[in-house]
Amino acid sequence: MSDLTAEQVQRGRGPDPSALARRKLISREVRSARERLTSTTGLDRAFDYELVRLFAQYRSAGVAGTLVLAALIAAATCIWVPVYKVMGWLVPVVLSAGITLLLCRRFLAEQAERVRIGFWRKAIALAELLHGTCWALLLVLFLGQEAPGARFFVVTALLIVSALTVMLGATLPIVVYAGLAPIALGTALFFSGHGDMDSMTLLLMAACAQLFFVFLANRLYATSVATIAFRAEKDALIAELETANANSDEARRKAEEANLAKSRFLATMSHELRTPLNAILGFSEVMKNEVFGPHANPAYKEYSGDIHDSGQHLLNLINEILDLSRIEAGKYDLNEESLSLSGIVDESVHMLKLRAKAKGQTIRQAVEPELPAIWGDERALRQAVLNVLSNAIKFTPQGGEISIKVGWTAAGGQYVSVSDTGPGIPEEEFPTVLQSFGRGSLAIKTAEQGSGLGLPIVKGLIDLHGGGFQIRSRPRAGTEVTITLPAERVMDTLPALPEPGARSAA
Repeated sequence: MSDLTAEQVQRGRGPDPSALARRKLISREVRSARERLTSTTGLDRAFDYELVRLFAQYRSAGVAGTLVLAALIAAATCIWVPVYKVMGWLVPVVLSAGITLLLCRRFLAEQAERVRIGFWRKAIALAELLHGTCWALLLVLFLGQEAPGARFFVVTALLIVSALTVMLGATLPIVVYAGLAPIALGTALFFSGHGDMDSMTLLLMAACAQLFFVFLANRLYATSVATIAFRAEKDALIAELETANANSDEARRKAEEANLAKSRFLATMSHELRTPLNAILGFSEVMKNEVFGPHANPAYKEYSGDIHDSGQHLLNLINEILDLSRIEAGKYDLNEESLSLSGIVDESVHMLKLRAKAKGQTIRQAVEPELPAIWGDERALRQAVLNVLSNAIKFTPQGGEISIKVGWTAAGGQYVSVSDTGPGIPEEEFPTVLQSFGRGSLAIKTAEQGSGLGLPIVKGLIDLHGGGFQIRSRPRAGTEVTITLPAERVMDTLPALPEPGARSAA
């Protein structure tokens, strides 16, 4: 209840999903900003933890290589230094490497939520400082050694160790600095009392190498941070996609449930509404026709006619809604047979000719000769032509003209085109008039009211036949609606079957 406002509680509604999403986003940003402020690196806590974790993994995996390198350097040092002195240096190196390994494993064993990043960064840096100091003690073994190659060997060995430190600790610059500082300082002190050219050359080479290692460590650190950031963005994107997918599945499930409920409602209401409507239509027609005698008041006859007309309009509306729902649900089954498209157009014009004549309208027909039959559902195609033609009559003003054409398409199919001289439809309103209960703005002002289901039903019925539906119109320039059927539905004349005798001779 704490997340609900007083107004929402009074209205009995839950919290606004968009408001909850904004609140979560703000909380996440505040938490991230707080973590960056308390972080020593300026990064999120997750980034700090990931960088330390990567160092611990690299260092743990590189301990074996470090010990092998120490053993090889110790063996080579025995050329110039007694073995007992070399062992006195090797033992601290191994122990410091063991301390670093122990810290890394302890860190990896802790849970991420309970890890104290600052403490572990300092502990690991101190361990690396101790390890670097132990390596720098190698210089002590070569103090006073003037044998050829001794100083070059010790400098080269420490540079290799420095490179290894940079490779293993690149995710933590402070650890790299802690490991390199004793080696750099020891090298500088080692050559401080030598002024010969060879010593100065080695010192300069070591200094340049250390500077390069620092630069390389910073570059590797930046690359590591960028890699972690990209991976975090990828994980966040995957999480968002999974959330969106879950929301989509939930929305689809709700839509399917709503569609099922709509189908059940329409199936139930079609029976519940049609039964009383048929009674209303029957009784009102009896009263309108004065079957049982004239009315005492003439107004009753007029009212009976109004009741009959209103009931008939409501029944037609129910039938249109049911037809459209069956089409949208894919439950409209075509009863296909061979039929004449021009014959359907003639019947439709004959049925609506009286309505057009009452408005002083002229219907002109143009049918191409010798059109073959087509394969389709006669009821569906007749309903499509009637809907388009009745729309043209409805929206054409008094004394207007309606043209209906039937002929071949360029692809070998057949078409029916109905054009009128009505108010027209703006191009931006085409999607509106093709939606359920959609009507154009000019049509609303100039024509009688309708359900707005005629054109959607026509489009759905023609789509079931694999045909096309197109509207061309301009405001105050009339409208042309074209229905096309594909060439696959045109029934060409088939050749006659050969006689049995001719077939055997062949």
